[in-house]
Amino acid sequence: MDTSRHTMSTLFAQLGLDNDPKSIDGFVKQHRLPDEMLLSQAPFWNEGQRHFIEESLREDADWSEVIDELDAMLR
Repeated sequence: MDTSRHTMSTLFAQLGLDNDPKSIDGFVKQHRLPDEMLLSQAPFWNEGQRHFIEESLREDADWSEVIDELDAMLR
């Protein structure tokens, strides 16, 4: 079992995205979500990323907190 604390950087790495602070900031500036759209429904995710986000939130996995943080950042 993974007991490490997940950060925004580790989430981006898990999603296969560049995970340095400048890349994360650029991603957030480039991608905005309307309030009514679920994070997992965003058009910029590929199928694997979408599945990871949906499953992590559904199972209230260790990743849920940082995924929720990303969701808030994209609003």
